[in-house]
Amino acid sequence: MQLTSLAAVALLSQYAAAQAMLRFACSQLVVDRVDPIVNPGQTYTPHLHQIVGGNSFTPDMDPAKHDLVAQSTCTSCSFAQDFSNYWTAVMFFKAKNGTYTRVPQVGNGGPQGKLINKGGLDVYYIPGNSKSTAFKPGFRMIAGTASNTDPKKVTLQSICHRCWTSTSEANFVGAQPCSGTDSVEIPFDTKCKMIRQTIIFPTCWDGTNLDSPDHKSHVAYGSSKGADGGGTCPTTHPVKLPQIMYELMWNVTNFVSDKSAWPSDGSNPFVYSMNLGGAAAHGDYVFGWKGDSLQKAMDNKCDLDKDCPKAGLTKQTTDKYNACTKPQASPEQVDGWIKALPMGSAAVMA
Repeated sequence: MQLTSLAAVALLSQYAAAQAMLRFACSQLVVDRVDPIVNPGQTYTPHLHQIVGGNSFTPDMDPAKHDLVAQSTCTSCSFAQDFSNYWTAVMFFKAKNGTYTRVPQVGNGGPQGKLINKGGLDVYYIPGNSKSTAFKPGFRMIAGTASNTDPKKVTLQSICHRCWTSTSEANFVGAQPCSGTDSVEIPFDTKCKMIRQTIIFPTCWDGTNLDSPDHKSHVAYGSSKGADGGGTCPTTHPVKLPQIMYELMWNVTNFVSDKSAWPSDGSNPFVYSMNLGGAAAHGDYVFGWKGDSLQKAMDNKCDLDKDCPKAGLTKQTTDKYNACTKPQASPEQVDGWIKALPMGSAAVMA
């Protein structure tokens, strides 16, 4: 039996109220072809990312030398103490004639309140029901695999997409993330006015390594699935971390209103910047909170995007975090219609 929308909202509201969590907006810092975790030091990397957070972000962020807090002069995230960097691939619409254009983004709404951001994404830190140990300086990790084409290799409760049937992000659709009819692949039904993308990161750490060769092995998922804090950790990775979750709202309203522009072979017109579908969705994270502010936020159950004096957290004005941007390290035009996805040489306008 399916829950009505009202019942689903009530259930999620009760769930959110049961555990305090940080939930805040991050606007786009830059849209660029760099990846300091997977391709350190390189420009014009294999695919495009949208990056948010501290403006010390560079192609080469050597954890032994790069201090995100000391080297950043602003952050595109709500909390003034968070200079971390968060990034994902970019969603494009592929037209029948073979050209591409970026899918626009909007902020997030729902029962926990509206978040306002200029592009970018929304970030959650969920402590769960047991003590969480904040990340250490130099820590980094990724979730998902950018080259994956097999949806069966993706855990639905960790990476998913939701068909948002409302034209407003404020009208909540469905229940908690990665549940119900959510799918690994990107939905492309005309009833989908928006697509909500969710990326949930591992919550268990080996307690020693700040990174690993595959950027995944030093962390692991806990016993539970979905956005509930992660559950019990395995003995191989005994240190419980806050659960990080990204949410992105891709506004496809203008693309689904007229299918005449869709590919004539019936293929999904929505792809990520690797020219692959939802199975290749991924997220990257580099820790950069000031001092012990994140640990204090978890210990003191700081909630949503509110000021939290016990942890020293202060929320910036929307204008302030929206204004934190930086130039591309790999200069190219990525707005408007382009002839091909920027995966090799610089993008060329159509």
